[in-house]
Amino acid sequence: MDCLSSTASNSLLLPFFIGDKKEKAVGIRLVLAASWIVGLAAVLVTPPAQAEPYFSVMAGKKCMACHVNPTGGGKRTAFGNAFGQKTLSARPADTFWDGKVMEYLAIGGGVRASAISNMVPNQKDEFEFDLEEALLFVEVPLLADRITLYLDQQFAPSSTNREAYALLHFQERTVYLKAGKFFLPHGFRLEDDTELVREITGLNMENPDEGVEAGIELGQTSFRLAITNGTAGGAEIDTGKQFSFQGEYYRSRWRIGGNVNFNDADNAERTILGGFAGLKTGPVSWLGEINYIDDDALGSAGRKQWVSFAEANWWIRKGHNLKFTYGHFDPDDDVDEDERNRYSIVYEYFPLPFTQLRIGFRSNDGIPQNDAQNAELLFVQLHGYF
Repeated sequence: MDCLSSTASNSLLLPFFIGDKKEKAVGIRLVLAASWIVGLAAVLVTPPAQAEPYFSVMAGKKCMACHVNPTGGGKRTAFGNAFGQKTLSARPADTFWDGKVMEYLAIGGGVRASAISNMVPNQKDEFEFDLEEALLFVEVPLLADRITLYLDQQFAPSSTNREAYALLHFQERTVYLKAGKFFLPHGFRLEDDTELVREITGLNMENPDEGVEAGIELGQTSFRLAITNGTAGGAEIDTGKQFSFQGEYYRSRWRIGGNVNFNDADNAERTILGGFAGLKTGPVSWLGEINYIDDDALGSAGRKQWVSFAEANWWIRKGHNLKFTYGHFDPDDDVDEDERNRYSIVYEYFPLPFTQLRIGFRSNDGIPQNDAQNAELLFVQLHGYF
């Protein structure tokens, strides 16, 4: 867990997902077909051109510029390593680490350790030291720009495999195919899995899935489609599958994207429609995301939910960032005054290459009857990465 790490919905699509099961199935097919048509059109009219998500917005780059994984997160590329050591650090070092240990092997990783104070109304305050994660990334480039084997392994607080896949690139890296276990493409790859848009959707770095993913990366346009078991890495129990589609358009100062996620599980279909956007205004980088969830597994008749997120990052000067975040969750669209809100402020300092110090405060505002929904959290975190 990382303690902390728009917005309008497409109302024209909602009727497809609010009807009965048959209507939903028709709606899903129409949306996926429309998405691919829009994607093809965007590719035809867009000329080819040769981390923490706010870094991507700040730098005006795609996530795959800094990460081996085309959808972001995990091991950094040579550019990503250079960005972390030269651009982020308040005192850049003379030496440079690019991750390579030999011709066919490159590694990366990170450790996050925190001191956390939890303050829940009507309960005794808690204070603890916590090793939040220890990760190792392994990249084996069998054929340059063609075939890569990739491993993301967590060793603490528990030992678990997060990603393990083969990645094939085609047509000068404009098309890729991924097979194995991986994080699903959806919205921003936030470092904080406890953020409401990641926690409520379940599409985060704690719930990878097994399957295949294909993507097109042309100029300012990206399209990705993943077909997975829909079991969050667990054993398959039916013939249904989960479909995750993401489309994104980039410019140097802004980006916009949309998602469709449909999990065709027996007796428990779940549909998520989402949109996200990023904008750079001078030293401030803005992120926003919203998701509409129609979950048949919640309650006797299913439940419709909304969850959204907004973030502002003020890059004060080299090595210093001030982050503000806001999260909103409506757990049942048919029930009034049950919403939850979350506010955070975090100061981030990059004193040297490979190091990040974070100090933050988070406040929750939920229904008065639930003390946990009104908790406050204060933390100090040291993040070492390479």
